[in-house]
Amino acid sequence: MLPNGNLQGTILVADDNEAIRDPLAELLRLQGYQVIAVENGEQAFLEICSQPVDLALLDVMMPGQTGFAVCRAVKARPETRLIPIVLVTGLGGTDDRIRGIEAGADDFLNKPVKKEELLARVRSLVRLKRFTDELDNAETVLCTLARSIEAKDPYTEGHCDRLSRYTVSLGETLGLSGEQLVSLRRGGIVHDIGKVAVPEYVLLKPGPLDPAERKIMEQHTIAGERICEPLKSFRNVLPIIRSHHEKQDGTGYPDRLKAGEIPFTARILQTVDIYDSLTTDRPYRKALSQETAIKLIWEETRRGCWDPELVAALEELLQESPLAFSTIGA
Repeated sequence: MLPNGNLQGTILVADDNEAIRDPLAELLRLQGYQVIAVENGEQAFLEICSQPVDLALLDVMMPGQTGFAVCRAVKARPETRLIPIVLVTGLGGTDDRIRGIEAGADDFLNKPVKKEELLARVRSLVRLKRFTDELDNAETVLCTLARSIEAKDPYTEGHCDRLSRYTVSLGETLGLSGEQLVSLRRGGIVHDIGKVAVPEYVLLKPGPLDPAERKIMEQHTIAGERICEPLKSFRNVLPIIRSHHEKQDGTGYPDRLKAGEIPFTARILQTVDIYDSLTTDRPYRKALSQETAIKLIWEETRRGCWDPELVAALEELLQESPLAFSTIGA
């Protein structure tokens, strides 16, 4: 079954022509789909934003918001961008197809719509939406697991979400691609997910770890990589998970990587990670001020711990946008 509980799926049909809209909706209902039929673009957008929809069939030439406009608006929202959209059009020009592709349309149907072609497209795209939902669900499970691990220690509450936001802010100033920013967002949340394999007596020990305990703790990066490895959408997150405890001088773990050997996204996350750790309360000390934290990070950088270019970028970002790493509204 699909996530919304309907066996076949929920289809939204938007067309201002009742003579086209109603037969189309009835055909889909006879095939077992739940159908939401609306007569304009504004209604279509509201319905898509207010309830689960597995596929939208949008007439291109509707009064008010056109199918192009609705498609563009739906694809711009993170919550709805993965909903497949088919533009139904009587326009046959190449320019109109290009407009649809630029708006984010997944497919096109020409009027008059042929029954067999319609049903084939609908079945294919609803099946694709099902696979997408499964990937989304897997990501949600991983993020929930990561937050549950974090919740065991009251001093790390909110750390994952802050790190997710902060790394994206730094990544944006560095000009990273959209794909890299997504990896940083995900990595900020799940970077320590491997701690699920660390015994609580080690994970929550208030004092320094002995050599045996430290060895156990250092395995959490490898465990985290293994947990997330089956999810192909996380392939660019794996280097962040495995390598965010490496150090520039090769004294980090688990692989003793040095400088440029450490993946760039992992270096970004570790830079922000140490800053957040220093500026939040810990059992053994109060949170440091922004100025003190940056000074300490520079001292550690000169000793060979962190990437000096990224520390400089972090410091510049904090000076230009003091609220970039604020907990207000978090």
